[in-house]
Amino acid sequence: MGFGVPAYAHPLVAPAEWAELARPGAPLHWAAFDVARGPGSRRDPLYGEVVGRIRENGVPVLGLLDARRGTRPYAELVSDAAGYLEWYRVDGFYLDRAPIDRADAPECRRLVTALRTMLADTGRPPHLVLGHGEHPWAGYAELDAQLVTFNGPWTRYRWSQAPEWTAAYPRDRFAHLVHGLPKSHLETALRIARWQGANTVCLTDRTDRDGADPWAGLPAHWHETVRLLAKQDRVPPPTM
Repeated sequence: MGFGVPAYAHPLVAPAEWAELARPGAPLHWAAFDVARGPGSRRDPLYGEVVGRIRENGVPVLGLLDARRGTRPYAELVSDAAGYLEWYRVDGFYLDRAPIDRADAPECRRLVTALRTMLADTGRPPHLVLGHGEHPWAGYAELDAQLVTFNGPWTRYRWSQAPEWTAAYPRDRFAHLVHGLPKSHLETALRIARWQGANTVCLTDRTDRDGADPWAGLPAHWHETVRLLAKQDRVPPPTM
């Protein structure tokens, strides 16, 4: 298992968090960033610097694209993707608020195909994450991208269940993002993720209370989570 980190705080606001993500040996599967719900109108040199440091460690850096549950025009998304590639040399994309319904799957496939083509021109392996936030129609698992099938509070995650169709796919196909998680429940949360077949996680004690962004920085228990994650890989999943 490893971490997928939606690092949405600006480097000026969270310099320590960005430095931690750039630390060699950090167990990261990917790190996503967002300038202004997209790449912004021009290159931000501070983002360029921190993104470069993370990529030096071989960690894929993803630019956030807001799909707005399938309502965002295809041309706008492709244009934003081009901006990320030109200004930040990203390794892939995090499609935030990706659609979940069967009717939207063909257009999502069209976009994923276009993004893969754009990334292929860079000569680097493409990395795509679909931020559904919940389990979508099962056909999305055929799009050759990682699916974020949970994005929400610990109070809901602790009682969550994965649908049966997820068992047909490898663990690296799924990611879970959990906020509002107390340190005392870290090990339980990692066991739930492992049991439900998610190979990538982001677990934070930050909350969305009063409209706050729980992904605006690393959790206070980051180092403890790293230690437990390494331990979890040696522990069998819970039995029911």
